[in-house]
Amino acid sequence: MNKEVITGLLLPFLGTAAGAGCVFFMKHSLGKNIQRALTGFAAGVMTAASVWSLLIPAMEQSAGMGKFAFVPSVIGFWVGILFLLLLDSVIPHLHMNSEKAEGIPSRLARTTMMVLAVTLHNIPEGMAVGIVYAGFISGSDTMTAGGAFALALGIAIQNFPEGAIISMPLCAEGKSKAASFADGVLSGAVEPIGALLTILFAGLFLPAMPYLLSFAAGAMIYVVVEELIPEMSEGEHSNIGVVMFSFGFTLMMILDVALG
Repeated sequence: MNKEVITGLLLPFLGTAAGAGCVFFMKHSLGKNIQRALTGFAAGVMTAASVWSLLIPAMEQSAGMGKFAFVPSVIGFWVGILFLLLLDSVIPHLHMNSEKAEGIPSRLARTTMMVLAVTLHNIPEGMAVGIVYAGFISGSDTMTAGGAFALALGIAIQNFPEGAIISMPLCAEGKSKAASFADGVLSGAVEPIGALLTILFAGLFLPAMPYLLSFAAGAMIYVVVEELIPEMSEGEHSNIGVVMFSFGFTLMMILDVALG
């Protein structure tokens, strides 16, 4: 595995770690509007990445099926949705600003379940980066080094505020800054691990690449609709989440087209 691929796999994790480091420099927790803005931005990036970096390449790779080129994308997308639905139903986790935990009943600490919520969010992102780089390594015409890097960079950019969103509330909950930073970093560690495992798995099933690409897209869209959009819209009415969603969407679209 060359240096270019390793850099791409680590980039999203480094974005999370850098964001988590904000806990050492910012004295107060993030305000509601700032959290909405950052969550909306993340949702926009993930939505655009799902379309330009995953679903469109999946359909391009299935072009030989003619009018039925959408079939692998539809199947993979729904499997991704159902996979995240299963994880969401099983893993105990607590979303930001929520008092009721989801998943199977557990006695885990509130802060632990908050970290698990972000970790669950990061799983499809790691898979998406891994699948795109697997396509690039395999020599696919629709998966370029620039396109793979654009996806990794876009996710790293939206992971920076996410790192702050998880570490600073943990500190406000009573954890030390060092422990809050460590938890923020830990929540992002699943991304390079998931990406590497996905590359190894995808390498064994290259003909299934369109299904795998759309699988990652479905998993990310599940996170956007189930978690991010409600969080950016909750509380007193504000348009900041929608504006930042649009900004994140266009930024990811620009990165994919310009670098791909």
